[in-house]
Amino acid sequence: MCKRMARSLAGIALVLVWSQVFAGSGNKTGGLSPSTLRELRASFRLDAPTRAILNAVTANDLRSLAINRQLLAPRDTLFAHVIKTHGITNQARSGRCWLFAGLNVIRHDVAKKLNLDNFEFSESYLFFWDKLEKANLFLESIIERRDRDVQDREVEWLLKHPIPDGGQWNMVVDLVHKYGLVPKEVMPESRHTSNTGTMNQLLAKLLRRDAARLRQMAREGKSLSDLRTAKEAMLKDVYRVLAICMGVPPTQFQWRYKDKDGNLSELKTYTPQQFYKEVVNFNLNDYVYLINCPTRPYDRLYQITFDRDLYDRPNMTFVNVSGEVLKECTLKMILDDRPVWFGCDVGQEDYTKRGIMSPGIYDYQALLGVDFSMTKAQRIQYHDSVPTHAMVFVGVDTLGGKPVKWLVENSWGTKVGDKGFLRMDDRWFDEYVYAAIIHKDYLPERVLDVLKTKPTVLPPWDPMYAVTVWE
Repeated sequence: MCKRMARSLAGIALVLVWSQVFAGSGNKTGGLSPSTLRELRASFRLDAPTRAILNAVTANDLRSLAINRQLLAPRDTLFAHVIKTHGITNQARSGRCWLFAGLNVIRHDVAKKLNLDNFEFSESYLFFWDKLEKANLFLESIIERRDRDVQDREVEWLLKHPIPDGGQWNMVVDLVHKYGLVPKEVMPESRHTSNTGTMNQLLAKLLRRDAARLRQMAREGKSLSDLRTAKEAMLKDVYRVLAICMGVPPTQFQWRYKDKDGNLSELKTYTPQQFYKEVVNFNLNDYVYLINCPTRPYDRLYQITFDRDLYDRPNMTFVNVSGEVLKECTLKMILDDRPVWFGCDVGQEDYTKRGIMSPGIYDYQALLGVDFSMTKAQRIQYHDSVPTHAMVFVGVDTLGGKPVKWLVENSWGTKVGDKGFLRMDDRWFDEYVYAAIIHKDYLPERVLDVLKTKPTVLPPWDPMYAVTVWE
């Protein structure tokens, strides 16, 4: 039989097979039948108002057309209680919001203690170590699971998320405790700390290559000691990429400051760890992570696998509380002049151009004639809404002792929002704020008691993981 005839017969056979498949599937209920398609067409009436909307939407951006102009009317921008801030920061095109927000909380006490108008820690310094620690966590996790199938769910998750920018409060704590802190000018931003896309792509490729090599070594019968020796060599490549892209982190530096009264301090030499202990002296262990995740029982302690960046530190531990408890604790801290790190879904119903966070700011139902409403629990469980951004509460406006709106310090520079600040309606807090770091002095007794219990450990694909980690 000639090759051309063989290919023709094979093609005919394939057509017959697919025709049988489609014929079989056509007999199943649930498909889009001709009668269903006729009903769908009939349900859409292209009357004059609908035609006008269609013409507008097909030629314009949905968000700009759906803006609720009534909510953009002149708004009260005053706040009854505002905490002094010390300069708007800018994470640029990176996923470091968790780190910027964490350092912005810590710097509040430093600036107050040193009588400074403006102060900023080096985010690049801790980000360097965060990346290196995440690389080590990834490689160690691959070694631990070296005998599992590559399609094992945990192995697959690791390979999909080898070295993300995203992080959490526990990562701020662990990095500061291990590596200390340095002022911004000691290790400034580089092109690749402010725009991490290409660097992350190369680091991910490098780590996936290393994962393949480690698993091959395991198949060849290499010992755990051999794998860890190989890992050390692999981390040298990671360190080299980080150092070239970010700069080399300092082991010691000289620093002095001028306070807002014009007084110049003595020039001193510090290691990053000395700077943290002697100048900063901020007790990070006094803070507790609360989340509001209505898909799980409240007043319970949880952990998520891989929710850390240091291999030899615990996963993030947090208490799930009601929205009322989360808000009450946050309010107490703000009224006591203590800024609050929090996580929210900043992509939902916010008009960042004007710094407005208000439910209904985009009236898609009025524009499209479709109801998009879901409960907070439904949005979490069905992957419609997760925290996408960490920021800092620095003010609140109250009426009758109840919050009306919240002042938010962002890390997107001064050109976004109201010179870098956002104004959050209290209803937006209810719907889209998921987490806050609260000092233990402001926690109810029952929450403190929960901290003494054994946490429930959840896998990283659980919806609660998305409520605790920002990518």
